[in-house]
Amino acid sequence: MKILRRCPSLPFTYSKLKLLNQCFEKNIVAVFSSYRPLLPRTKRGVTNEAKHFIDYKEVQVYGGDGGDGCMSFAKIPRKEFAGPDGGDGGNGGHVIFIATTTEKSLNHLSSDIRADKGVAGKSQNCHGASVDHTYVKVPMGTVISSMNGQELANLECDGDYYVAGRGGVGGKGNQFFLSNENRAPTIAEKGGKGEYHRLRVELRTMANIGLIGFPNAGKSTLLRAITRAKPKVAAYPFTTRNPFVGIMEYSDHEQITVADIPGLIVGAHKNLGLGFSFLQHIQRCACLLYVIDLSYTEPWTQFRALQYELEQYQEGLSTRPNLIVANKVDLSVAEKNLEVLKANVDLPVIAISAAKQTGIEELMMKIRKLYEKHKSDEKKTINEARGKVR
Repeated sequence: MKILRRCPSLPFTYSKLKLLNQCFEKNIVAVFSSYRPLLPRTKRGVTNEAKHFIDYKEVQVYGGDGGDGCMSFAKIPRKEFAGPDGGDGGNGGHVIFIATTTEKSLNHLSSDIRADKGVAGKSQNCHGASVDHTYVKVPMGTVISSMNGQELANLECDGDYYVAGRGGVGGKGNQFFLSNENRAPTIAEKGGKGEYHRLRVELRTMANIGLIGFPNAGKSTLLRAITRAKPKVAAYPFTTRNPFVGIMEYSDHEQITVADIPGLIVGAHKNLGLGFSFLQHIQRCACLLYVIDLSYTEPWTQFRALQYELEQYQEGLSTRPNLIVANKVDLSVAEKNLEVLKANVDLPVIAISAAKQTGIEELMMKIRKLYEKHKSDEKKTINEARGKVR
């Protein structure tokens, strides 16, 4: 390229030369594509507290109790038998789960969700107010089931709702029981009790992309490099004990969610360590990225072991759309181990260094292609299923 710049007779403008330099220095696909990845940028001095992702929670739901009816008799001057004037109580509120696009996790849910109690009735025929319902926003794709595993609701679309705990009906005051036979009723109803349920709330779809690998493979550092998520990063294994989710952004406003799954160990399918818990997180990811540590002399064994653990937990889980990401390419032994890895696996390998920001843009472009292919295949499968039904 330097020779071309010094030769004025060749028909190359400066802008064309600059574009060619970008093609050689960066990924060619990223230069000529209609979109480009946007690397995360944070303001200086801003420290965001890391919040882990929660995709399963057990909650206790309490519907609001109805307000009590009032027993009262009117006190009117010079009218000894003015009659009853006790008002009715108001209805208690429902607990309603509603799906929305604004929520991405279940970490905002409390263990006890209580609706408000209806207002009690008062004298002078003052009826108690019925309170508003308690709406609990959850992400789309939330599944609500009972403790015995029975599925009660599947909130897939924006605006889908499920009444988890109905509120009690307000009690009647003694004025309600006034009749020709009973001109002075001395009874009033208590408000009805709200429903109580213990439920399981879980996300069927956790993220578009899941980062899986053994402990200390660099998954958290990679998530920091491609998203604005801030998981803990340290030089010892098992720094991530809960999943973190970040969002990759592109210039055409496309967003892809990426989940950092805590590291697996050999024997995870036997529930060693927290195996089942971590594998359930992987089960809720559409595509998988195998993050391989190039500091190991036989890195291909990590890939085989990860595939084995996934297959033992659920058949076909390892065959989901996937990529192999060889991390820590900046190490001195990485070049030799990278060749060994490529020779022992059938899938293409993307070499990066999450700590040094090497190959990050190329990786983001590959992830975008993988995600778009998955969406097109999924749409095709849905259309074929609809055709068979018709």
